[in-house]
Amino acid sequence: MWPPWSEDSPANLNAAACRRLGDPTRHWLGSTGVSGNVLSLGWPLAVLLSVFTIAAAAVVRSAGLGDWRAPITAAARCVVQLAAVSLVIGYVLRSMWWTVAFVGFMVLVAAGTSGRRITGSLGWRSTWMVLPILLAVSPPIALALIAGVVPVEPIAVLPTSGILVGGAMTAATLAGRRVIDELEAHRGSYDAALALGFTRRQSVGIVARGPAALALVPGQDQTRTVGLVTLPGAFVGVLLAGASPVEAGAAQAFILIALLMVQAVAAAVTIELIAAAQVRGKSALPA
Repeated sequence: MWPPWSEDSPANLNAAACRRLGDPTRHWLGSTGVSGNVLSLGWPLAVLLSVFTIAAAAVVRSAGLGDWRAPITAAARCVVQLAAVSLVIGYVLRSMWWTVAFVGFMVLVAAGTSGRRITGSLGWRSTWMVLPILLAVSPPIALALIAGVVPVEPIAVLPTSGILVGGAMTAATLAGRRVIDELEAHRGSYDAALALGFTRRQSVGIVARGPAALALVPGQDQTRTVGLVTLPGAFVGVLLAGASPVEAGAAQAFILIALLMVQAVAAAVTIELIAAAQVRGKSALPA
């Protein structure tokens, strides 16, 4: 770890990056910053995280909501991965090339996660899930950079891309799982549609497109209720960075509305991949 006064510490590297951005950064991340810690670090935090993890595992086990070890594994991975990212993020933000490489790594991990959830294994078919993630995320990021809404700087590109990649992954996973589950549960309806002369794509649509649309509901609800029920991360982060509430609201509006597009595209492309038999569940459907 770097001492806080070190020039190579992530905090100082990030501050230097902010200074290089000039006016665009003030519109995106704010310019004044905040003093003090957002979260108190130390043993109370470690104890609290442990309590939350144990409570989650206990509820999952007592309510029969799946493998009780899943919350423990997820929490452990969360801590380890965030610790690793905290160590390398300062170096990543030094270069746009490193930032692009890191975003590419995010896309690969997101595709692998979605593919494993949908197909049940991390096989070669999971690599197809790179397509919905890329097709969903690339247009809004490119348009935002071209329009000057997001500065062409690592400190702006990296968090924006990360949020959109995460949203695409979630939508692709939920849509893919819904389609696979519906096709397996209503195999007879699928076969009947084929027998009536419908194509595979049409048959998949008849059986599963309606349920797959539920994958978009969380994002739509979050957008509808923003500011009334929740204050999402982008708003809070930009506000803590020193921006005005209006600037923070504009940044959050950009993220949420971009996510509507990202999640719709990711879900639609995932359904098409399943209909084309490029992505399959454990029980393959006939062509």
